[in-house]
Amino acid sequence: MSDANVVEEQIVVEGVHNYSTEEEYVKPEDSQLLDQLEWFKDQKLGLMMHWGPYSQLGLVESWALSDKDGDWSRDDIDWGVDSTELKRQYFGLNKTFNPLRFEPEKWAEVAAEGGFKYLNFTTKHHDGFCMWDTQTTDYRITGKDCPFHAHKYADICKNVFDAFRAKGLGISAYFSKADWHTPTYWAPGMETGTFMNRGPSYPTQDYPWLWEQFIQFTHDQIMELMTKYGRIEMLWLDAGWVCPQNKNNPQDIRLGEVVEKARQQQPWLLSADRTVGGPYENVVTPEQTLPEHPLLIPWESCITMGTAFSYRYEDHYKTTRQLIHLLVEVVAKGGNLALNVAPQPDGRLSPTALDRMKGMGAWLNVHGEAIYGTRVCAPYSAGNTHFTKKGDITYAIHLYPKEQETVSKVICIPLEQAVTQMDLVGGQENLTFERTTTGLIVHLPESELTGIAPIAHVFRIK
Repeated sequence: MSDANVVEEQIVVEGVHNYSTEEEYVKPEDSQLLDQLEWFKDQKLGLMMHWGPYSQLGLVESWALSDKDGDWSRDDIDWGVDSTELKRQYFGLNKTFNPLRFEPEKWAEVAAEGGFKYLNFTTKHHDGFCMWDTQTTDYRITGKDCPFHAHKYADICKNVFDAFRAKGLGISAYFSKADWHTPTYWAPGMETGTFMNRGPSYPTQDYPWLWEQFIQFTHDQIMELMTKYGRIEMLWLDAGWVCPQNKNNPQDIRLGEVVEKARQQQPWLLSADRTVGGPYENVVTPEQTLPEHPLLIPWESCITMGTAFSYRYEDHYKTTRQLIHLLVEVVAKGGNLALNVAPQPDGRLSPTALDRMKGMGAWLNVHGEAIYGTRVCAPYSAGNTHFTKKGDITYAIHLYPKEQETVSKVICIPLEQAVTQMDLVGGQENLTFERTTTGLIVHLPESELTGIAPIAHVFRIK
């Protein structure tokens, strides 16, 4: 699909949440976890998927339930109900969620074709609805109130995980530590009344027996996922306010206890206790933003293909050019891109999302050697040129923001290292170049100077 008339602009402006700093990072000591982190850093491109009953409304996932967050999360709610009725209607969405066109094999096929190397799938968001056949609650995709419960693909997590693994992709399981549906978290009859914040409806230190029930509920759910759903590469934990450090209301779920128990079954398991820090935030996860400078720790930016993590009707999607440029900048700074694509409520991916994924795959099929398995390389970025390296080979990726841009016959690459050969990845080898005081001046072949500007020129430098 052509993007000739699309006005390019800065597409990732500002992050949604703070993220842990490089200085705070606690490096694991276990050799299997260190090996797993190297595996993770090789992957570069993950597919994130937020999907649940909320997709039917085209609203932001879960957040409209929190009265304290209503000022921003209820902008699209226009059907004239108060917050109590809104919560009742929202929690009742499981009774109409019936994705009869759910296509796990198609998802996996297009993800593999698109160059994605792992999946991060929402097993449960803050609303508490479980996308697997849990035995801890009836509020689940296989519950009798959900019309999809009798479908052959009813256990959505199982079918998604199995389909993606069959295509060689790793599995990262998104799990919200908060649960706004279970009565041991949002407990009725407390002083807060019906007004709910994102945290529990009671002081945990005043109701230790109730909080303990919630801890056991959470541990049971995590262990189901970690023991009954095959190999999991990473447990990706959201709801960073659920932590002992929460000054307003300490929420210690004894995370280390359950992660170490899970590692008895899956000793390679990474834990991403996002925004919390400490020994169980093995991967740092900026959201809708990129670090300003390269980070020399394992990190992954979760960024949406459209404007939101949940499905939006008539959403505006980033172009293939924008998405590849985003990936290149993330990789040059040492991270992975977890690109969120939200399925439709009927279980399909939108035609535009499919187009973008296939477009990314076509580019990566030619130029992926400069992306996968690479590490950071000084000077990292200079203008529209970004650098990666693999062994003794350096890659310079020169981006073209617009199709209409004029491609210059010579490109200056600011590298000081000794160079014996320069090739165009996917094109001519042994390019003509010379060294000047500003860097390497490389001459493009005539065949590269006609037509629209490519997404990038990628140089292999030996």
